Amino acid sequence: MREATFRFKRFAVLNDRAAMKVGTDGVLLGAWCPEPEGVEDRAPRVLDVGTGSGLIALMLAQRCPTAAIDAIDIDPEAVAEARANVANSPWAERIAVAKADFATMALEAERYDLVVSNPPFFVGLQSPDARRAQARSSASLAPRQLVAQAAAMLRPGGRLAVVYPQAMKPELTALAIEHGLSVERVTDVATRPGLPPKRFLAAFRKGPVPAPLFDTLTLEAPDHTRSPQYTALTAAFYL
Repeated sequence: MREATFRFKRFAVLNDRAAMKVGTDGVLLGAWCPEPEGVEDRAPRVLDVGTGSGLIALMLAQRCPTAAIDAIDIDPEAVAEARANVANSPWAERIAVAKADFATMALEAERYDLVVSNPPFFVGLQSPDARRAQARSSASLAPRQLVAQAAAMLRPGGRLAVVYPQAMKPELTALAIEHGLSVERVTDVATRPGLPPKRFLAAFRKGPVPAPLFDTLTLEAPDHTRSPQYTALTAAFYL
């Protein structure tokens, strides 16, 4: 059983109402994704798609002290929980949480500097918990919908950052290129040394990228403790 409240160094996340609980994928993406870049005197704008309990939005608010963050989810229970977590955080004035379906929401062209998502990616998922099935199934937000909508809503130079299963890397890369995004960085994520990667983190940029970065992150050391890489990446968050 997961804890009802997940505590980080500077905030806590109530974790019992949202269908998708705090997990490694979300923590990784929140710590790894590129920081949004504003233009001149304008504060950067971020959209967290499928925010769940609000974890990634809160992590980005901690990392990016001037960013204005919109966090959306289709699950009303998740929205309520995220709003409570945001209200109890130091960054309540910079994060707005709303119930919205990214696949069908009105396009606001070139609005965001960063769109970030830990999206649903299971295919044909069956679960007695309808809310959990919806939160985890790609039927609720297919990769093509996510990439196409994000590309339209990003400003020039803006980024889409996601985490997906390793097997989906070719599809995601092709979709990004099809919609005018360039590969900026891809990090393969393996559980332990010697094991094949199970996930990948990807950042795609709206515009050219001179030299994409490809690297690997290992989560655990051989003794099953956190690896030095993972410890360094998440040092600002984990207690």
